[in-house]
Amino acid sequence: MMLAGEVFPWRDANHFQLLIDGPQFFPRMLASIEAADRRVDIELYLVEDGQCVELLFDSLVAAAERGVRVRCLFDGFGCLKLGQKARQRLADAGIELRLYNPLKINLKFRNLHRDHRKLIVVDDSLCFVGGTGATDEFWNPERSDEHWHEAMVEITGPLVTDWRRLFDVQWTLCLKKRIWQLPLPQRLPKVPANPLVGDGMGRVAYSAARQHRDILHSLLRNLRRAERRIWLATPYFLPTGRVRRELMRAARRGVDVQLLLTSRNTDHPSVRYAGQRYYPRLLRAGVRIHEYQPHFLHLKMVLVDDWVSVGSCNFDHWNLRWNLEANLETLDRPFSASVAQSFEDDFSRSIEIDLQQWHSRPLSQRIYQRMWGLLDRLVINIFNRSG
Repeated sequence: MMLAGEVFPWRDANHFQLLIDGPQFFPRMLASIEAADRRVDIELYLVEDGQCVELLFDSLVAAAERGVRVRCLFDGFGCLKLGQKARQRLADAGIELRLYNPLKINLKFRNLHRDHRKLIVVDDSLCFVGGTGATDEFWNPERSDEHWHEAMVEITGPLVTDWRRLFDVQWTLCLKKRIWQLPLPQRLPKVPANPLVGDGMGRVAYSAARQHRDILHSLLRNLRRAERRIWLATPYFLPTGRVRRELMRAARRGVDVQLLLTSRNTDHPSVRYAGQRYYPRLLRAGVRIHEYQPHFLHLKMVLVDDWVSVGSCNFDHWNLRWNLEANLETLDRPFSASVAQSFEDDFSRSIEIDLQQWHSRPLSQRIYQRMWGLLDRLVINIFNRSG
């Protein structure tokens, strides 16, 4: 059993492939499930009825029918829109389904604890890690040009064993009645030192609410050590105070700090408005801010020099307080180059926000930003005092 506070080591001899958007990564994931011969484990937050889920379940059911063990771990809130007919289809095929923290009135604020990880492990040979859900917003073959902007990484090599272990532990823990009361670690997790940049180097980074946050400690350490660039993409820009300060410090010492954030194409306008209250100080410190235009930007990815972190974590104070998260960290030259190219492509499809634009924004936008910003600050302060 993995203990609270345990961290995963760096492992070499892996291969990583960056897959951008559902039309690219969903066919690859389905093909890998269709080729499975022993087991398939899938852990997701958003799972909803639609074309995407139907095709995913087709592959899972077919795998189960040929003797593959299939385990599905879905979040109890994120799969509320998954109907009973679809759930029964999994049961009839012999597929094991467990729900993380199903909603209950008597749990009150405990309902905020969610499994936000996105992970598919096939046999012991490969896995997919990133930020997708199984909904038509991410992939609908009938509307292939309309999708949320997201990334998944296909991984082969020794690191697959660690991803399976992370799944296995959560598969067991989610049966506990009080999943949020795991023992707190005696000391902060000691994040393993970054190895030299090479080919195939990677590690599993994760968070488990208050028990474990090596995913955040690793980010902060790399921000402090950045020399050339910090490029960060997130759909919900509500970073912790420490992350904001490190971004501004890096920009002031000459590091190229650029943020890739959502535009009006977002599923939570209130979160976007709340996060925009940080724009002025960041811009004055020299941070460049881009708002992605074509679709809703849902990917969560960070490039610091050649270090990459990509996965489910938004690095915001809500995620880090309540959610289970999991990111792939790499120090792999070919993969870093593909991530850099992805960022450059997205910057070119974005509108850059500067101080002049910021000061000329309409009154209605100012009101929304102030209102949602104050509400976010009030709520998080209440939880901080009660925690």
